[in-house]
Amino acid sequence: MTTILKILFFFGFILALGFGFSWVADRPGEISLIWEGQQYNTDLIVAVTALVALVATLMLLWWLLRTVWTSPHSVRRFFRARKRDRGYQAISTGLIAAGAGNAILARKMSARARGLIRADQEPLIRVLDAQAALIEGRHDEARRLFQEMSEDPETRELGLRGLYVEANRLGAHEAARQYAETAAEAAPYLPWAAKATLEHRCRAGHWDDAIRLLDQQKIAHVLERHEAERLKAVLLTAKAEDQLEADPAGARDSALKALKLAKDLVPAAIVAAKAYMREDNLRKASNTLEQVWKIEPHPEIARAYVRARSGDSAVDRLKKAEKLEALKPNNYESLLAVAEAALDAQDFKKARAKAEAAARIASRERVYLLLADIEEAETGDQGRIRHWMGQALKAPRDPSWVADGHVSERWMPISPVTGRLDAFEWKTPFDQLASPIEEGTASQGEKALASLPPVARTEAPAKPEPLVEPTRPKVMETKGPVIEGEVSAKSAEPEVPLAKPAKPETPAADSTKEGRPAKEAAVVEPFFGRPPDDPGVKDPALAAPEPKTRLKLF
Repeated sequence: MTTILKILFFFGFILALGFGFSWVADRPGEISLIWEGQQYNTDLIVAVTALVALVATLMLLWWLLRTVWTSPHSVRRFFRARKRDRGYQAISTGLIAAGAGNAILARKMSARARGLIRADQEPLIRVLDAQAALIEGRHDEARRLFQEMSEDPETRELGLRGLYVEANRLGAHEAARQYAETAAEAAPYLPWAAKATLEHRCRAGHWDDAIRLLDQQKIAHVLERHEAERLKAVLLTAKAEDQLEADPAGARDSALKALKLAKDLVPAAIVAAKAYMREDNLRKASNTLEQVWKIEPHPEIARAYVRARSGDSAVDRLKKAEKLEALKPNNYESLLAVAEAALDAQDFKKARAKAEAAARIASRERVYLLLADIEEAETGDQGRIRHWMGQALKAPRDPSWVADGHVSERWMPISPVTGRLDAFEWKTPFDQLASPIEEGTASQGEKALASLPPVARTEAPAKPEPLVEPTRPKVMETKGPVIEGEVSAKSAEPEVPLAKPAKPETPAADSTKEGRPAKEAAVVEPFFGRPPDDPGVKDPALAAPEPKTRLKLF
């Protein structure tokens, strides 16, 4: 822009000069000059031309005189600039070598730059020395250089960055935190400093300080607006969780602010609903959960909504689950919520229908486990239960809260592995996907339903008839005279009828056996059709005939 203005000014001056000469030429005249008794006469145009030439000559002479006078300084400045350019070229080459890991060339270029440029005039020389020291493994020297840079206002941020990296490398997390906080307080626009400070404040539970720092980053345009709002919503949710026990009203306000910034943040909705429940405001709690359910159906939302009131019966919980299904029909989570509530209410028909519909939408582990529970509660058929359990083993796992490979049963604001804010996502764990599982598609659910075995028809076993009927002992009558003192051994023992093994009859037989109905005749004796192992009952097939003896009493 300056060059253009100079060019325009030059052309304007030439035009003005030409216009002036033409104006004088259009108005001819003479000029008379008497000097020391001599009179000089000339035309006006000649006089003006001579005056302009005289001024130009004087200006040229002044420039020549000034150039000669300042030539030593100009020569020194020329050589100094040339030396400085060579120094900057050495610094540039050294930094490139340091970035490539060439410590020898970096050190050589640093020494050359120090010979061409003063180190106190150019901070890049210290930067090059620090990088070369890090490559060569001389960390003590690198920390000393970074400390010197942190004390210089021009290189303060760079020095703090180097000290922060070195502290993390040595495991001195407290020192790293202090360096990061110092840099963040002075320059909140530094992403690394703000991120490290934010993560530390989150781990320490200083949510207000973390929110204030996040607002500073937003003002400094370090973060995009949507990213800053999402992170602030996460911080407000974490703050609300901490306030829930001691200050339900504060927890409610923080959670509602989080929902305004991120309408689909499920943990914020759950905390807000719990805060409303503590205030006995069930209607607002339900409305809050319903709004998030319309955006993002989630099983935790369903559980909180269905069990919002502890005194509800299983039928009441089923009605609430059906209301959620009406808000989001033909949805996997809606169908599962109704199926679980129907199972609790012993409505097996509805539970089975909703669970099978969910299995057709998405074939996952949770729905097959639910079908196994329904089967166990309704039919008790072990074959069908094993079928559903086998399908659950082959099906993809259900989503969970996952952050940096860590699977958690509950949402947390930061990752326990890396400390990253807003790291948890509701998704299928990657480590579980590594196992050989079948793809969870609707067709797989149809195959699982089609391969379900029928219910086994089993009749309850009839009560077995008693094998031995109790009889009273009786004295045997004998013919002829009875000898006194002689007693028959057979007459002294009770007469016990031996049980005969029953022959199995088919259930379809309609005839009767020995005057009893067919159902009673079909009863199978226990112990595989053999009499029980009772010493008082003998098997007639194995018993040998006992000789009859008489006892003589003396």
